[in-house]
Amino acid sequence: MAVYGRFEQDGETAWGELEDGWVMEIRDIFGLRQRTGRDFAVGAVKMLPPCEPSKVLAVGQNYASHLQGRPVPTVPPIFYKPVSCIVGTEAEIVLPPDATDAHYEGELVVMVGKRLRNASKEEAAEAVFGLTCGNDVSERVWQKGKGPDGAGKDVQWWRAKGCDTFGPVGPWVVTGLNPDNLRLDTRVNGETVQCGRTSELIFSVAEVLAFASRYVTLEPGDILYTGTPGVTKAMKPGDVVEVEIEGIGVLRNRVVAG
Repeated sequence: MAVYGRFEQDGETAWGELEDGWVMEIRDIFGLRQRTGRDFAVGAVKMLPPCEPSKVLAVGQNYASHLQGRPVPTVPPIFYKPVSCIVGTEAEIVLPPDATDAHYEGELVVMVGKRLRNASKEEAAEAVFGLTCGNDVSERVWQKGKGPDGAGKDVQWWRAKGCDTFGPVGPWVVTGLNPDNLRLDTRVNGETVQCGRTSELIFSVAEVLAFASRYVTLEPGDILYTGTPGVTKAMKPGDVVEVEIEGIGVLRNRVVAG
């Protein structure tokens, strides 16, 4: 098991391996992962979101506990989040002035380490580089519309799940973990509001990646939000949302008004 993150030092960004409070700069994160010999104390650098994806995919309705009476999907309900929504741990979640019902969604996030196209489940499983925590922030009015006719619903979830800062991820990427059986907890102001295990996913990580690769080529560094358990509720300015996954750590973000 190893822990990797991205950091900024003297205006330059790089990948590093984290160990005992230090960041060891490395090259070729998806290859040899060679150390450069430059080491920094974690407190002396600015830690960044632990990803630079070419695309961000996400799965909806992937826990039975989140369906709330809806039918179980027969294929993974995948959607895009824009790369521009990604922020790291301790960054602020900024609610647009006209957002009225923005919910937290604590999720396991998977980083791809190999190019995937028409992959089998076995190939997809082998292509997982590492895991991190994510929060698929979702504005429900823009996502679902108002009233029974869904008035005001976006054609796509470009706002509902894609506003700037609506994709917290971090604090780092951990390799060597089994994505199929990890505990996930979401807390708001210290109170646990979601709890589940990734063994409860309707579609496993390998199944989702294999399915997606039939239609979209996945590149090293691309990330996948795997779905959220249980019931979610709206956040308000001043809330602190934490997503904790065993073996990874805690993603922490404060909510502010835009």
